[in-house]
Amino acid sequence: MRAVRKNYLIYLTMILVFGGLIYAAVMGGGHWLHASPLRPVAAGVDAFTQFKTVLHDNLMHPFAVLLVQIIVVLVTVRAFSFVFRWMGQPGVIGEIVAGIALGPSVLGALYPDMFGFLFRPDSLTNLELVSQLGLVLFMFVIGMEVDFGVLKNKIHETLIISHAGILVPFFLGILASFYVYGEYASHQTAFLPFALFIGISMSITAFPVLARIVQERNMTRRPVGILTIASAANDDVTAWCLLAVVIAIAKAGTLGGALYTVLLTIVYIVVMFAGVRPFLKKLGAFYSNKEVINKAFVGFVFLLLAVSAVLTEVLGIHALFGAFMAGVVMPSNPGFRKVMVEKVEDIALVFFLPLFFAFTGLRTQVGLVNTPGLWGVCLLLVLVAVIGKFGGCAVASRLVGESWKDSFIIGTLMNTRGLMELVALNIGYELGVLPPPIFVILVLMALVTTFMTTPLLNLVERRFASEARTPSAQRRLLLFFGRPETGAILLSVYKLLFGKQLSCHRVIAVHYTMGTDVNLVNAEQFRQESFIPVDERANYLGISVEKRYRVTDNLVSDMIATVEAEAPDILLLGAGPRFMADGEKSMTVFFGLFREKVDDVLFRVSCPVAIFVNRGYQDGNEVTIWINGSRDAFLFAYLERLLEEGDGLVRLYVSGRAEKDYSGQVQHFAGRYAGRFSCCPCIETEELALLPAHGLLVLSYAACEDFAARHIFTSLPSLLVIKETL
Repeated sequence: MRAVRKNYLIYLTMILVFGGLIYAAVMGGGHWLHASPLRPVAAGVDAFTQFKTVLHDNLMHPFAVLLVQIIVVLVTVRAFSFVFRWMGQPGVIGEIVAGIALGPSVLGALYPDMFGFLFRPDSLTNLELVSQLGLVLFMFVIGMEVDFGVLKNKIHETLIISHAGILVPFFLGILASFYVYGEYASHQTAFLPFALFIGISMSITAFPVLARIVQERNMTRRPVGILTIASAANDDVTAWCLLAVVIAIAKAGTLGGALYTVLLTIVYIVVMFAGVRPFLKKLGAFYSNKEVINKAFVGFVFLLLAVSAVLTEVLGIHALFGAFMAGVVMPSNPGFRKVMVEKVEDIALVFFLPLFFAFTGLRTQVGLVNTPGLWGVCLLLVLVAVIGKFGGCAVASRLVGESWKDSFIIGTLMNTRGLMELVALNIGYELGVLPPPIFVILVLMALVTTFMTTPLLNLVERRFASEARTPSAQRRLLLFFGRPETGAILLSVYKLLFGKQLSCHRVIAVHYTMGTDVNLVNAEQFRQESFIPVDERANYLGISVEKRYRVTDNLVSDMIATVEAEAPDILLLGAGPRFMADGEKSMTVFFGLFREKVDDVLFRVSCPVAIFVNRGYQDGNEVTIWINGSRDAFLFAYLERLLEEGDGLVRLYVSGRAEKDYSGQVQHFAGRYAGRFSCCPCIETEELALLPAHGLLVLSYAACEDFAARHIFTSLPSLLVIKETL
């Protein structure tokens, strides 16, 4: 305490002494006050008015305006993304719509003064430059996510599918441009670049959006998902190379004038693959994890990215192509790519890309499509895009041997455009090739074709669902787990319930990762790590387990959908030791859910649900079943299964009032399983608190609700709470 007072005294003395000296020095310079002030003050203006003027000037400073724009854009984009994910659509659609809502079509029409304040014409240059920087980083990430290993494994199928998905819509787009060009574009640009841009806009697939949808629908390990990802990656590489040629032709105006640019571009690509990629591959063998990837190496990677982007910008094929190629030639080492993607992706997706959506929205004036003729063009281009991409990829998939169901799934996914389409359209707009009304129509086309992906996939899966299901005598045992170790414990619970017969049944383990913005590299790592304890326990028990993994933003809805799709005979969930400990009718936090949402899982599924509450249960310990009247009579079936399939001791507690009702069944079990079964009439429920601490108590959901309101509940051992079918 004495030391604290001493420190305060020293500090106070220092402030007084130096404060006095500073004051004396300032006052000593008073003879210079005759110099004119930096900012003249109008006569009669009070101090508060001056303060407001300073605040206004600060707010109008270009940097302050940019920061305000960023804040408004980020908040709006997050809100729209949340709404669209809640609707079951990819969040990127909400982000694109948010950009349009901030533009002249919505904000400018409803609140013109606010729009004029936020997005003054003289402030848009800064917003454009920052958004372009974000696009460079984003295209770098997209390039790194191209997996050449997958392309090599599926090279023959993917070449046919992806190139059919480019050639067919490209051809149809050029045909459509004959109808559109004369009336809507001939006054602004030549036919050749216009037709080529319409063709390329029909051909692009949004690889990142497609990958997220494949992830969300648990298709990453299915053959159709692998084939679709590979085809989309091939499409991505081909389409961007084709776009580079189209840009060169658009800038030159003729095929001959673009020849030099195309030749230099080919040289650039050869150097990147034949020179830069082998060099980086050697570096990648050493720089493969966070421990060895230092700031110097990261700086070198970003320098390479900048050089590649500058070269392609100077060549006239846009910096984004250079950024994409820089990502493609990065070492294929998974550890290296994972670290680099993590460093770049979040800032690119969360901070920079929303600015690009906003800037695109400022260019998108839906009011420009204001005649029946323009709406007819919009309908035509949407139909051409869907027929060309969906039809071309679906037919090509069927020709290479895929089923009609998988062919339709591939066609639907490849028809997704989203963000990549917007990037190409903005390039066409900046080059003056796409007139504003046609630009708006193509943005709407991108939104429609992306928005229709999820509903169309659901339709295809429902249409072929009856063909996919085959009758089977096997029981379908489904379990959901959050923490990896919980999955292994739940397998042991199923082993307890089904004993030796467990290997004859179909066990399905499901794990979810929250957040659909998880990239493919991290999602694969999470999947592998989450199922390690499950695989180890399955090997120990001598059973096979089907694994389901997906990322989601709607956990409860996806769990219910999975239960409906799998139609299990029983569903097993895990819960913590505080299950119902607060006396409410729902469990405590489970899978990160709020308690009131868990009832949606328990009461909206049509199969029996068992909830394992782990309070230190150990395999081989005594199992106790509690029956309290007719509502718990269904537990006799579980009792018989435990005795029939297992070899441990099972104890039955029957409430005093129900003992006479079930005396015949109790005698049957006592005679058939002598030495392993015992029945204990229970006069006082407090006796259950004396059960072995590492044992297991099996009871109904209704009985658990009754116990939860009593003081003995927290003294009970581990619980297996079972709710029968409604």
